[in-house]
Amino acid sequence: MKRILLFMIMVSAISINGQKIGELAPEKPLEKFPLNSWGIDILVGESGFGLGTFYRYSFTNTTTGFVNFSISESKDEREFEYIDWYGQSYVVGKKNRVFFLPVNFGLQYRMFEKTVTENLRPYINAGVGPTFLITSPYEKEFFNSLGYARMEYAVGGYIGLGANFGLSKSNLVGLNIRYYMAHIFGQGVENLENKYRKNISTFYITLNLGVMY
Repeated sequence: MKRILLFMIMVSAISINGQKIGELAPEKPLEKFPLNSWGIDILVGESGFGLGTFYRYSFTNTTTGFVNFSISESKDEREFEYIDWYGQSYVVGKKNRVFFLPVNFGLQYRMFEKTVTENLRPYINAGVGPTFLITSPYEKEFFNSLGYARMEYAVGGYIGLGANFGLSKSNLVGLNIRYYMAHIFGQGVENLENKYRKNISTFYITLNLGVMY
C-alpha cells in the first residue's frame, strides 16, 4: 500500500512539473523608448550628397510624427560632366546650380513590432510640405555666385522605408530610403540653358544620427 501511495505521489509530481514545463513563457514586454528625438540626416542621392536635420515625437509605440529639413544639389538628368585635358570638369550647356531645400511634416509607422527583435525596428514613413529651390549662376565661382542667387518655390513630399537600429535609449541610429517629389510653381528651374524643369523626383539614401530624450 505504501508503495502504491508513493508511486501515485511521484506520478502526480511528474505530471505537475510537466505541465509547468509545457506552459508558454509570458511575452516579453516591448521596450519603451524616449518620446522625443532630434538629430542630423546625411543624404546620398542621384545628384550627390546632402545634409539635413529632423525632430520626431512618438505618439504611440508604433506611430511617430516628424518634421525634417535638408539641403542638397538638384541636377538635371540630362546633364553630362566632361573633363578636359587639364583635368578641369565642366557641364556643357549648364546655366545654373540648383539647390533643393524641402521642409516636410509627416508620420512614421513602425512595422512588425511584435515579430521582429527590438534592435531592428523597421518602419514606413511619408511627409509633405513646402520646398524651396535656390538657383545661382554656374559660370561664376561658387561663393561669388551666391550673391546672384534666386529663390523658387514648390510643394512636395516623399515616401520612404527605413529602420532604426540598437537598444540604446539615448542614441538614435537609423537608415531611410526616400523617394522625393516636388512640383515647382511658375516657369520652373533652369539647370541647362533654355531647359526648364517643373517637376523634380529623386531617390535618397539617408543615414539618421541623433539623440533621444
